Amino acid sequence: MKSKIVLILIAIIVSCKEVTKKQEKMEPSISKGSSFFLGTYTDTDSKGIYRYTLNEDGSFVNNGLIAESNNPSFLAYSADKKYLLAVNEISDENKMGTVESYAVKDDSLEFISRSSSGGAHPCFVTLSENGDVLAANYTGGNIGLLKLNNNGELSDIIDIQQYVGKSITDRQEAPHAHSAWFDPNSDAIITVDLGTDNLWFSTINTDSNKLESGKPEKVSISAGSGPRHIAFHPSRPWFYVINELTNTVSLLKKSDTGVYELGTTVSTLPSNFEGDSFCADIHISGDGKFLYASNRGHNSLAIFKVNQEFGALTLLGHESVKGDWPRNFSLSPNEDFIVVANQKSQNLVSFKRDKNTGLMTYVNEIAAPSPVCILF
Repeated sequence: MKSKIVLILIAIIVSCKEVTKKQEKMEPSISKGSSFFLGTYTDTDSKGIYRYTLNEDGSFVNNGLIAESNNPSFLAYSADKKYLLAVNEISDENKMGTVESYAVKDDSLEFISRSSSGGAHPCFVTLSENGDVLAANYTGGNIGLLKLNNNGELSDIIDIQQYVGKSITDRQEAPHAHSAWFDPNSDAIITVDLGTDNLWFSTINTDSNKLESGKPEKVSISAGSGPRHIAFHPSRPWFYVINELTNTVSLLKKSDTGVYELGTTVSTLPSNFEGDSFCADIHISGDGKFLYASNRGHNSLAIFKVNQEFGALTLLGHESVKGDWPRNFSLSPNEDFIVVANQKSQNLVSFKRDKNTGLMTYVNEIAAPSPVCILF
């Protein structure tokens, strides 16, 4: 009787080991996936910054809350990806928002520092390779300059560049800096101002470490456009700006004199669409062949083919985002997938991307609290 019990126990142990081996063989499909951080609005169920994994098959894993934070609506990495910055899209008693820095450790975040963004409701942050930090303050109508040191600590605000003016719609009664970019083709900073329909150009004086107006000081987009974000072509001297209020994308090309000039503008919507819609985000593929733009209202991504000689865009079609209000989206690191953050329907959706045609195919979705910004 005892020998039978021993044999049964041995059989159970062997069986458990076989199950464990099978599980271990299954795990690499998840571990080989790409993790990303998710910035959110915390006015509903969200508590801050979350982490998800996009598996090799396009499915998702929710890795949970990584850092509690107040309205961390936009995220950015340092050049070496050792540190992550997040804006707090708020306005305190001094009409200021803040920027936070975190150390990235094994796909977790460790809080380091917090500094003023230089204005109210910062909605965008970016870093240069040498640690210059720009925060675009939407309500403040300005950009703030900070510095990130080698230990991931943010300086106090170093300088502020305030914009003035307005345009023709009720959303444009004052400047509203929506994003700020380091031009990869020069030392220029380009601030995209939804409120004045201007792209403001500036530089950082290396002696004083202050912001100075560039030459030209600005390039104007058509009145009422509401420019929002930029996508730079990876190898050509031009970029595209997405216009929130007119649902369009405008081409800006560098002239023979070295300044950007406004080129053609195309719609992101179908010609027969009659509802309200507002553009949000824009990205270009790493090979420069395809450009994508999100439509909030039409709830789609517009897909364009890029003419490599002149930069002109040809509309290939629209893909439903399977949700409501696509605030932000991102191409996966290998660009096999596009992940969309639908703010109002509170879900993330993945699409398989055909690198030859630029077109997309729905794969998977997962719940996410008030998602705004995806950072792989």
